[in-house]
Amino acid sequence: MRALLDVILLALQLYVYILIAAAIFSWLIAFNIVNMRNQFVGTIGEALWRLTEPALRPVRRMLPNLGGIDISPIILLLIIFFIQRVILLYVYPAVY
Repeated sequence: MRALLDVILLALQLYVYILIAAAIFSWLIAFNIVNMRNQFVGTIGEALWRLTEPALRPVRRMLPNLGGIDISPIILLLIIFFIQRVILLYVYPAVY
């Protein structure tokens, strides 16, 4: 059972890295540092969008409209950190 919890924690940590990469990538696009017409950049952007959008969409629906500021990745990161702490502090010690 601990091996399953370790895999879940590893997947959550990997998703945190993907969320951070997607946020940085969106900033690079917003400030015109990278060009989305480049095929390689477009492929990376599409992959990051497809990986993060299913989790960010429900968070965005619950948040009020803040204009051009998107804080949904921060909220999702806090939720993931909370789940990781619950697993580490309460579930993991109870499993033999």
